[in-house]
Amino acid sequence: MRPQLRKNLQRLFAPKSVAFVGGNSALLAATQCVKGSFKGPMWGVNPKRTELAGQPCFPSVAELPGAPDAAFLAVPASVAVQTVRELSERGTGGVVCYTAGFGELGEEGAALEREMIDAAGDMAFVGPNCSGILNFVHDAALWPFDHGNISVDKGVAIISQSGMLGNSISMNSRSISLAYIISSGNQAQLSVEDFLEVMIDDPAVNAVGLYIEGLRDLPRFTDVAVRALEAGLPIVAHKAGTSKIGAQLTVTHTGSLSGTDDLYEALFKRLGIIRVESAVEMLETLKLLTIAKAPKGKRVAGFTNSGGDSTMLADGGEPLGLSFPQPSSKIAAELTELLPPIATVSNPLDYTTPIWGFEEPMTKVNIAMFKDGYDAAVLVQDYPVPVGGDSYEPYLADLRAFTTATRHAGIPGVVCSILPENIDARAREIMIDGGIVPMQGIKDALKGIARAAGFGVLHEDIKQKGASDHLRLLPLTPEITDDVVLDEWDGKRMLAEHGVPVPDGHLVDAAGAAQAAEEIGFPVVLKLASKDLPHKTEAGAVKVGLASAYEVEAAVVEITRSVHAFAPNVKVENFLIEKMVDKPVAELLVGIRRDEAFGLTMVIGSGGTLVELVADAATLLLPVTMESISEAIDTLKVSKLLDGFRGAAKADRVALINVIMALARFAEDNSDTLVELDVNPLMVMPDGVCAVDVLLRIGAKKNNR
Repeated sequence: MRPQLRKNLQRLFAPKSVAFVGGNSALLAATQCVKGSFKGPMWGVNPKRTELAGQPCFPSVAELPGAPDAAFLAVPASVAVQTVRELSERGTGGVVCYTAGFGELGEEGAALEREMIDAAGDMAFVGPNCSGILNFVHDAALWPFDHGNISVDKGVAIISQSGMLGNSISMNSRSISLAYIISSGNQAQLSVEDFLEVMIDDPAVNAVGLYIEGLRDLPRFTDVAVRALEAGLPIVAHKAGTSKIGAQLTVTHTGSLSGTDDLYEALFKRLGIIRVESAVEMLETLKLLTIAKAPKGKRVAGFTNSGGDSTMLADGGEPLGLSFPQPSSKIAAELTELLPPIATVSNPLDYTTPIWGFEEPMTKVNIAMFKDGYDAAVLVQDYPVPVGGDSYEPYLADLRAFTTATRHAGIPGVVCSILPENIDARAREIMIDGGIVPMQGIKDALKGIARAAGFGVLHEDIKQKGASDHLRLLPLTPEITDDVVLDEWDGKRMLAEHGVPVPDGHLVDAAGAAQAAEEIGFPVVLKLASKDLPHKTEAGAVKVGLASAYEVEAAVVEITRSVHAFAPNVKVENFLIEKMVDKPVAELLVGIRRDEAFGLTMVIGSGGTLVELVADAATLLLPVTMESISEAIDTLKVSKLLDGFRGAAKADRVALINVIMALARFAEDNSDTLVELDVNPLMVMPDGVCAVDVLLRIGAKKNNR
């Protein structure tokens, strides 16, 4: 970001004066700013008005008594460009352009939008076609809708590519402190990355929530997100759009196994960004992160006053990777002494009704439970909202006991209700004052804990190791053109030079196949070697388990006949004859391809002929680490085979990880020409790994044409 533009953006977010340019929409925004008790001068700009929301109004931008730090623009698109130019020339810090009718309407609108950004120069420009900015830190509402006017010293920043979602969040009643709500609109000048960068440096921001449909500059977003992670500023993202359509057509299996949403998922996991599935989840997770802190792991202690609630906790937490470790024998004995005889010592713990509402014994039970060491604690409790009055006291007694114990243990404490509406504002306020997080709905609470723990673990790892460079993406390389698929022989030779084991083999013509097979030793595999036939199995161009020279000669004839019938234009000239690999423990696929936005991406999954049908895959972004490869393998169903399923031999995991790492280094070394690489299957044996089938597509850099 240019220095002057950044300076003006900071003025926009900490304005000492604001202007509202336009008619009725500008009036609505000015009214919200007045209601929010903005302390600086407010001016209107409209040649037909003398006042706007009770504030002085001037005929033109040029006649304003000063250069506003922030301006809300709501004029017709036909005059917007000229008005933006006048605001820039006047020295305005930044403008929020509510006006629509630009890039969202097609090329003509996009051209007008570009003209408007040129007119803005170094003035910060938000939008166009955006709802605006709500600034609860400086009480500045550049926003034409009613909202909750609550001034804060510190809170969450919401950056949304949906204006109406920002409006909905502004009216929430979930006791979450909001510092800013930013509607990004068309992002003609400023994008999510720019806003996020400013939020990291704002001491009033303690977490960021994102609603995004797509990101414009992924390498820059990554750099900014790494800065946030290093600073301990959590980011919670609701990414809309879960299309499985790949970014480009591919000839490998990789594209069918990893769509755009999988790449975003891999990016968020890599950066410790907490991905959620709804706006409700986003708010509940942000609440946890800002009232308490991110758990440093997924060991949870659960407290309920019902066997059913305990079961719901355990059932809801297990699929999310949360664990409820049972009390040690020592702590179990201590709890037995403290609990009523009808209680069963377990985790989650149903402490039963005889001690419900009695603060002292409940405090002792909670403190005893925490001695085994947990990363977070959850108390399930629905409050008698419609009844109120004295009926609250037993619930509050349990809450006080829980608060004392979690503070003593130094872990995040969450109180969640079964029904979201059963924690009212009064109860939430009491909890927050005690540092306890009121989470509305057991499902969202457990999801929030599990996902926040991922951030906590990664942030703690970065703090201890002090290194984060491996999180950044590879630089985007020039566009590639004139790409070709290499024949399998050439592809394997290239990989072998980078330390990837391939079968012993020879490239021969039809006449030399039998002799080459005898030299290699039976059994052998025979394949047609042709760059024009990347998928050989469908064409009948692969024969395995050949045990004699006669079988090899017959296979040559059969492959020739089959290929001519399947693809008449493919020349049958060369054959690849290879030593047949012993039966593996498992077959994997490793694919690497170039994505225009994400750079080089990797898929690791179950391999073989049924790869798309099984669809057992994990997606990573390059560069990768040995640890990230190992974690990806652990998520696969095929990992059970690797570990020795039902007494079978275990696979050589060390060799597997080393070979996948070698494939990643090959891709990095050839990043300026690699289009895609497919190793399927990658045979994993008890004592090694072998790349049995390789498909490699490379090209030339566009600027070399």
